[in-house]
Order: sequence, then structure tokens, then C-alpha cells
Amino acid sequence: MLGLTQPIEGSLMKDISCAREHSGTCGTAHQTPPSHQGSVPDESASGPRFGKFIIAGVIGLAIGAFFWFDLDAYLTLDTVKANRDRLLAFTDEHHAAAVASFIVTYSLVTGLSLPGATILTLVGGFLFGSLRGTALVNLGATGGATLAFLTARYLLRGWVEQTFGQKLGPIQEGFAKNAFSYLVTLRLVPLFPFFLVNLVSGLTRVRLGTYVLATALGIVPGSFVYAYAGRQLGTINSLKEIASPNVILAFTLLGLLALVPILYRRFAGKPADLVNRTEASSHP
Repeated sequence: MLGLTQPIEGSLMKDISCAREHSGTCGTAHQTPPSHQGSVPDESASGPRFGKFIIAGVIGLAIGAFFWFDLDAYLTLDTVKANRDRLLAFTDEHHAAAVASFIVTYSLVTGLSLPGATILTLVGGFLFGSLRGTALVNLGATGGATLAFLTARYLLRGWVEQTFGQKLGPIQEGFAKNAFSYLVTLRLVPLFPFFLVNLVSGLTRVRLGTYVLATALGIVPGSFVYAYAGRQLGTINSLKEIASPNVILAFTLLGLLALVPILYRRFAGKPADLVNRTEASSHP
């Protein structure tokens, strides 16, 4: 028995001394049997992918139901003009419900990229006045734009970066540095569709706070023009009467004005760069 206990006691003493001198490193000397992790399916990758399919399916069903039930027929100028008295009566009797319904409806229409945001802006001005209507439109439009932004980022951004990552790298960096000015310009200039800016912005690396702030500020002029026109809803026969060439030109100039800080930083930094390069080349 002494011959059997001595090796055991000796190995035990070695383990204790090793644990005192090198805590946490002795276990590496004992090899553990290899695990078979490769045979187990990766649930972490399938989980987000399944969630994306669910979200995409819900969005697809909502858009399909909108057109299947002809809900777009309620968001026309003729329909609104025909029901103007009913809308005014409901707003007077249930003001809080009318405000909440308007913001939610505007957010859903904008978030799902459905047609009818322009008509809703006219309705906001008609029901709530120019200034208050502009504020409510801003809340609904910004909320819906943020929803579309986050949806596009969650569903498509990973695929876009994996597929076109190298080609879009410089564009992503340039847009991220001047995201606020670029977004304000895109919001002001009416040549760029509102829903398209929402979706494309979600594929970039712009921060959510920057996107929300630039959207909320950039849509104020356009929202006010249409909300103000909504006060004369009975006299409007076409949306072209609101978006006249002079109004579009004014928005375009405002959009170009938002690019001035970017141009200033770009051209103002060039002389300093040239001086630094000249000084560096003059020194051996």
C-alpha cells in the first residue's frame, strides 16, 4: 500500500504547489477531450434570420392588404374634399382621438412607404391649422421615417455590406462624416422621394440620432407649405397647384444652402494642406 500511496501523494503535492505558484495555468497541462461543437447547428445565426423573415412577411402582408382593400382610395383629394364636414365634426367632438389617430396613421403610411403622405399633410393643415398641423405632420412623418430607416437597416444593411462592402466603403465614410448636411439637403429638395431617402439612409452608417434630427428639421418647410395650403382645402383641385415651379425652386435653393458648410470645410482645408505639404518637402 505504501508503494501505491506515494505516487498519489507526490502528484497531489505537485498540483498544490503548481496552483500556488501559477494560479489558473495548471489546468492547461491536462488535455480535455475535444468537443463536437461543429456537429451542433448554430441557432444564433438562424434566430435573427427567422426574425427577419417574420418582419418582412408582416410588412408584405400590411402593404398587400392596403392595396387589396383599396385603402388608397381614401387618401385622395376628392375623397377628403367630399368628407371635409365629417372630418371637422369628428375633430371637434373627439379632438384628442383625432390627433392621436392622425399621428399614428401618418407614421404607418410613411413607415410602410405607402402613397398618401401628401394628402395627409393637407388634411393636417385643414383640421388643425397651419402651425399645429405642421407640428403634427412633423411628428408623424419623423416617426414613420425612423420606422422605415430601422426596418431597412435591420433587414438589408448586413446583406448590402457583405455584397458591396468594398465598393461602398468610401461612400459610406463620406456620408457618415457629413450625414447631417446631406440628409437635410435630401429632405429639402423635393426631387428625391421621401420613402426612398428613408430606405437608402438605413443602409448607410449614419447614426440614428443624426438621422432623426436632420429629418425633423429638413421636412419643416415642405410640411408648412402643404399644411398652409390645406386650410384652403375646398379651393384646391390638384396637387400641382401647391407644388408650383417657384416653390420647388425655393426648396432646391434651401437644400443647396445646407451644403455650404461641407463645401466650406472642403475648400478651406486645401490651403492648409498645401502649406503643410510644402513645409514637409522643404525639410530634409
